[in-house]
Amino acid sequence: MTDLRERGSMALETAIIAPALVAVLLMVVGLGRVTLTHGAIDAAARDAARQASMARDPAAARSAALSSARAALDREGLACSPSVTVDTTGFSTPLGRPAVVVARVTCDVDLADLAVPGVPGSKRLTSSFSSPIDPHRARSGQP
Repeated sequence: MTDLRERGSMALETAIIAPALVAVLLMVVGLGRVTLTHGAIDAAARDAARQASMARDPAAARSAALSSARAALDREGLACSPSVTVDTTGFSTPLGRPAVVVARVTCDVDLADLAVPGVPGSKRLTSSFSSPIDPHRARSGQP
């Protein structure tokens, strides 16, 4: 008779613990997804700033930053359409003075497929990086 009680107790313990373990597993998967995406967005912002800093004018800097960020995110296999903003005010700095270009990349991580209570359907991640503009580099519109 004690054997039946132990089996019932084990079934009850399993019924209580299993959903909690599944929820913890899904939270770990979500945290891993956010962490990997954040690393990819950091790399995309770094690449975008570097490419923008090598351009000769603000329009070319924006174009280079956007294409570089998209290429970096594609290499990582992220299916998000990034928002890339580039602060190109450094291009108006007179030659010979230090200046930087700043790229900011924003992307939404999809978490809806995890279906964990309390976890939002997506999380917006943003990263920015600045890269120096060569103070002696010729820029378009300047001698």
